[in-house]
Amino acid sequence: MFHCADRSFNMGHADNLEARVTPNEQGQILGCTQTGRPIKLVWSQPFATRMEALEAERRIKGWSRAKKPALIREDWPLIASLA
Repeated sequence: MFHCADRSFNMGHADNLEARVTPNEQGQILGCTQTGRPIKLVWSQPFATRMEALEAERRIKGWSRAKKPALIREDWPLIASLA
């Protein structure tokens, strides 16, 4: 998950995290990470399969604005209370 300068969050999944971070930081990827720079990688988690990563991405994209910073801080009680 990236946090953009415009205070938005950008979610995605990748087979190679480093290969995804660098182009986004340099503005080479079209979208909010290009227009919302500077961006910062604020959360990542490895998954056993690409499908698990995609499912997590879709689930987290649907979360509220308050829940995403709680995930970054790993504030599990707050995440549960916001569910």
